[in-house]
Amino acid sequence: MRITAPIILPCDEPCSVLRDNAIDIDQDGRIVRVGPIADAPPADGETVALPGLLMPGLVNTHAHTPMAMLRGLGGDLPLMRWLQEVIWPAESKLDAGDVHTGMVAGCVEMLRGGITTSVEMYFFIDAVLDAVLDVGSRVVLTPGIIAAPGWDRLGTWEYLRDEVSERIDAHGIRFGPGDRIELGYGPHGAYTLPVEALASVAEHAKARDALVHIHVAESAQEDLEQRAAHGSVPALLDKVGLLDGRLLAAHAVQLSDEDVALLGARGAAVAHCPGSNAKLAAGIARTTALRRAGVRVGLGTDGPASGDDMDLWAEARLAGLMARVSSGDAAALTAAELVLMATRDGAAAIGRADIGVLEAGRWADLVHIDLADAAFIDPDDDAQLLSNLVWAGGSRLVRDVWVAGEQVLADREPTRVDRTEATTKLRAAAARLHS
Repeated sequence: MRITAPIILPCDEPCSVLRDNAIDIDQDGRIVRVGPIADAPPADGETVALPGLLMPGLVNTHAHTPMAMLRGLGGDLPLMRWLQEVIWPAESKLDAGDVHTGMVAGCVEMLRGGITTSVEMYFFIDAVLDAVLDVGSRVVLTPGIIAAPGWDRLGTWEYLRDEVSERIDAHGIRFGPGDRIELGYGPHGAYTLPVEALASVAEHAKARDALVHIHVAESAQEDLEQRAAHGSVPALLDKVGLLDGRLLAAHAVQLSDEDVALLGARGAAVAHCPGSNAKLAAGIARTTALRRAGVRVGLGTDGPASGDDMDLWAEARLAGLMARVSSGDAAALTAAELVLMATRDGAAAIGRADIGVLEAGRWADLVHIDLADAAFIDPDDDAQLLSNLVWAGGSRLVRDVWVAGEQVLADREPTRVDRTEATTKLRAAAARLHS
């Protein structure tokens, strides 16, 4: 298939703006060429000529999407009270069917915002994977590993760890049509697992070259014992070997200069979630300092119970605003840098060289943006185009989405599932839980 558009943002390192280009996609769903239409070889298959703009699918680096039915619960509480008094008791009522329902509805919501890949920490592995394959999106699933009170209903942390290891050993790290599924490990946090559990997960993950996705220093009151014993949460992660492998630190708000330098030196990545950090009064992450230290920083929505929407465009804007206000620098994060954080940098943060950029060899995860919207004042001016896309645009501009060359959103409606039915099921499940 060949897709053409007046403007293509490949999200390469300089954030180029390409005009009158074509994207050629092979039968497996990978990009084989991005280049000028005038120089394109004869097309072998279908040609789709689109108006507007094409860019890579957005990468949501931290989410708990099945929590969609818990959206709004305990919305005015700080993090630890919100978790312990409201969310964990509500989650104890969820079954696999609820998780599938929440994940389907959440995946649809993300596709409508241009998110093609999400990094999920949740439970009921098969329910999450089935939902992703039903909708046609892409997931990096790091099933939760936790040892907090009440969570023993899912099994010990050893059982939860071994379940992931056994699945990776049986299926590999990535599998499914278009490599839509990647498995990793999701130790919940330093305050919900003993030190020996963190060390053991580090060993299992490193042996399989798997991603470890963990909440790190999200709020000041979290991890108090670990800070007292080890100096900081990043220092503890380094001590147990988690920084020796592929590590994605969610939130990473409460960091010292030494913590930032350590994460950079060890090649760790951070999932920056400014919306939930602000809503739960957890603080403002030191995004510019992390980036200067060489830490790969992507954007995350967090779960729909804490975010509360699944809009990565909103997160990009908020990330830029917070970085500018906290630094006093009106150029702390530019529009181009924010576009890349949502795409290229997010893919790099999770170690994926096959998504996040439109270039030969990567999966054809594409988002079609409507340029007829009044958000765009002069699409012919590259700088103004990027500025309008970030600061005035948003998820409403997304019209169509492809994952691995397959169209999974057409004119804002999912192609594989019925959006109205997904919402009806979500509300029915929520009503049962709330009663």
